[in-house]
Amino acid sequence: MTLTYEKYIKQKSSWPVSGRHILAQYNENSIVVYQAFCPEIADYAIIHQKFGGNHYNMNRMSWIKTNFLWMMYRSGWAQKKNQEKILAIHLSVEGFENILLNAYTVTRQKIENKSTSDISIRLQWDPDHDPYGGKEERKAIQLGLKNDALIKFNENWIQKIEDVTEFVKLQFKLVLAKDLESLTIPKEDVYTPKDINIKSFIGLDDF
Repeated sequence: MTLTYEKYIKQKSSWPVSGRHILAQYNENSIVVYQAFCPEIADYAIIHQKFGGNHYNMNRMSWIKTNFLWMMYRSGWAQKKNQEKILAIHLSVEGFENILLNAYTVTRQKIENKSTSDISIRLQWDPDHDPYGGKEERKAIQLGLKNDALIKFNENWIQKIEDVTEFVKLQFKLVLAKDLESLTIPKEDVYTPKDINIKSFIGLDDF
């Protein structure tokens, strides 16, 4: 899948205003998630099309986001320390849905009486953000992976890794100029899981 882009203003009018939704760029086989890293980790990932090297720690939780603007808020449009490079990671839909099915919210952890050390995938719903970093009513998903889940993510589910840092920097100039009419971001739509059980399992809202 080739990453495609569209004006922010046009997309905003088609997105849900509130509720828990997975906004993402996807097709039948792939879905894009975002991560931000220091140059050493990102450069290794681009060259090898997987994560590794001396700077990447497979033993700590690594968070992925499907919402581009949530990633921009978290990384400060690639301005924050150790988040200077933004990667668009194409995952298999099968892998992504496996992550969702095995993700633990705090509530699920309590219900199943799991210790934190037993959990390989953490799911959080956080406020989505506008280009300026302001909170939206809509909730965005982020997923934390570690241990066997992170290994499967790295070895089995990644299809392609793109460095979109230069694109991010160009768009950040428009944000600084308050020119949202010109702002372009990756095209995102509401993602509906193929597995019908996932919707209720992770608390997705209707759209």
